[in-house]
Parts: sequence; structure tokens; C-alpha cells
Amino acid sequence: MEIVKFIETGEISDIAEKAYCHNRTRILELLPKADIQHVGSTAIPGSITKGDLDIQVRVSSEDFEYAVKVLSTLYELNRGSTRTDFFTAFKDDSAVPQLGVQLTVANSELDIFWKIREVLLANEQYRGEYDELKKKYNGREMDNYRTAKDEFFRRVMNSAEFASL
Repeated sequence: MEIVKFIETGEISDIAEKAYCHNRTRILELLPKADIQHVGSTAIPGSITKGDLDIQVRVSSEDFEYAVKVLSTLYELNRGSTRTDFFTAFKDDSAVPQLGVQLTVANSELDIFWKIREVLLANEQYRGEYDELKKKYNGREMDNYRTAKDEFFRRVMNSAEFASL
């Protein structure tokens, strides 16, 4: 049973930003046409986070399989995540902070991470609700938190703000 723990982003914001810039540079050297986005809670100033860094790599459908091969040379495939013709997740658990990389085909059905970030940045109510959800699940089972987080994200993705992006 995995337990989830949260911290304030301020505790790691500088480390997360440096790690994002480093990984962005590494990825762009190999995938110069990719759109690299800092996503997840460390991209939301003042929020609560698990302390990991999430990066979204957006590519064209034509470049997707090549991008999978390239990212496989940099990161471990996240076998616990979904894999489709337009989405593959990678990770680096040894990185500081731990790293998750979500490779998506731009404008595909899972090209959502940057949009969720934008809605949270623009909407104080959603940010507050998300932080309260994290506080509620702090120290509790990760699976239960993920279920609640998925429900929250579904609501965000059904919002007018999300639809406008």
C-alpha cells in the first residue's frame, strides 16, 4: 500500500524549475520540433504537490513513434500507465525531484495536461479545491487519492474554461 504525502510547492519550486529547464534542453536537443510544457502541481505557484516534476512533450502524429524511441533513451517507460498510439508515459524515479514525462500527440484526446494547468492557473476556485483535495488525502492511500483526483480532473475538463483552450 502506497501512502501519498504532499508539500508546499515553495519548498521545491527552484529545484523543480531547474530540473524542468535541464530536461527541456535535453529533450529539445533530440526532438527540436517538440512542444515541451511544465505541467503538474510544480507548475502552479503556491499549490500543494507530491514533490515530483511533470513534463508534457507534445509532438505531431507523424513524429510520435520516433519520439517514443528517443525518450526511451532518456527515461524509463512508465509501465503502470496507459499506452496508446497517441500517449506514452515515462519516468525517472532517481531524478531530483522524481520525474514524469507524458508524451502526447498534439490535439489528441490525452493532450490535456497543459490545458488543466492553464485552467488551474486562471481559476482560483479550482486551485483551492484541488489543494483541499490533496490535504484531505495527505497521509492516506495513493489509490484513493488518484481516484478522487481523476474525478476532480473530469470536472475541470468539462468546464467552459477547459473547452475554450
